[in-house]
Amino acid sequence: MVDTSAVYALLDQSDKRYGEAKHLLDRLRGSSTPILLTNFLVAECHALIAGRLGPGLGRAWLRGLVWPVERVTEGDEHRAREIILTYEDKSFSYTDATTFALMERLNICTAFAFDFHFVQFGFRLLRD
Repeated sequence: MVDTSAVYALLDQSDKRYGEAKHLLDRLRGSSTPILLTNFLVAECHALIAGRLGPGLGRAWLRGLVWPVERVTEGDEHRAREIILTYEDKSFSYTDATTFALMERLNICTAFAFDFHFVQFGFRLLRD
């Protein structure tokens, strides 16, 4: 699962994780590991890219998006609400929680992300 934090790091050369993100993406491309986004992550990525790097880059990113997109289901959204209401000591966003629910549903345990919320919820982050 690819998170917004990784997508953004790949596009913003001034991001402190740009080099690491490029390296990890190269490693993913050289493996048989599928790369996946959710439709909620696509919306979040586009908003962040367009807002911080400009609407032209936001459109270019959407136009060039080649990774498969898995749709968040109604069941995932129900589980996301449960996650947010259960983990009162955490600041998970709704997008985070829907991603966690989808990852649970698809038995995905590793995220290409720089967002520590994935670790807080019990997932592994892709690292060198």
